[in-house]
Amino acid sequence: MNALQTVLLVSGLMGLLGAVGWLIGGGSYALMAMGTVCLLYFFNPAVSPALVMRLYRARRLDARVAPVPVAIMEQLAERAGLPATPTLHYVPSRVMNAFSVGDRRQAAVAVSDGLLRGLDLRGLAAVLAHEVSHIAHNDLRTMTFADLSSRLTGLLSLVGQCLLLVNLPLLIMGEQTISWLAIALLVFAPTLSALFQLALSRSREYQADLGAVMLTGDPEGLASALARLESVQRSMLERVLLPGWRIPEPSWLRTHPPTERRIERLMGLQPMPGIRPLTVPARFDPRPLLRADLRRPGWRIGGTWF
Repeated sequence: MNALQTVLLVSGLMGLLGAVGWLIGGGSYALMAMGTVCLLYFFNPAVSPALVMRLYRARRLDARVAPVPVAIMEQLAERAGLPATPTLHYVPSRVMNAFSVGDRRQAAVAVSDGLLRGLDLRGLAAVLAHEVSHIAHNDLRTMTFADLSSRLTGLLSLVGQCLLLVNLPLLIMGEQTISWLAIALLVFAPTLSALFQLALSRSREYQADLGAVMLTGDPEGLASALARLESVQRSMLERVLLPGWRIPEPSWLRTHPPTERRIERLMGLQPMPGIRPLTVPARFDPRPLLRADLRRPGWRIGGTWF
């Protein structure tokens, strides 16, 4: 279902782009717009994962300094069928976060200082599996394609609105006509494209959750890690002094699905027979990897800044 939803959402993005192109210049413009996205996607220069990690001031973790996380990463990469093991990096940030960059051939996974401090080894393995699943499914490439489609749709929509303003006197005098549906499409196409893109991102997150469980056989481990991330990322000031201050945005305006829904889906996957558990030690001490000179976050109403 996640794969089908991804196909439908990508098709919707392309259809919306083609519709805006057709409104501006007819069928040839629609084909040209969709072809342009495909060309930009295939010839888009890939950013080196190492360069991205340098931008985040990340430090690479190898088997000498972090044997346990690196061993977990090697097992996950082997189970996911990746041709090369993604490199592991430490980001000096107290925010609990992890992210991946690259594709199946060359990738990197970053874990923050806050994540290493806040999760046990079981949760860390689950989060790493989630990121490896993103890499295995080429989610970054999928979202790159969606981003290109969304940006070009916004550009064509702006061109169409400018043409509409130029021809406004002719429309007022009745010498030309245009349907209100076409006008509405030109105006709201960027918003619809952004909503498609957000829905695609949520679909890929669900798929990465499922992929992580297929790699580890431990849905409860990922569910507990997500619950821990959700509880820590809430502002202490908000929970104690201003309960209810932040109004939750609608789920269709989020890049990630609601944590409660993700946990509900994960717990529905139990049990997972036939998947060998990861070979990890019972204990892991991340303190030798951590920095002691990190700046602490500052407080503001509604959350923290870093």
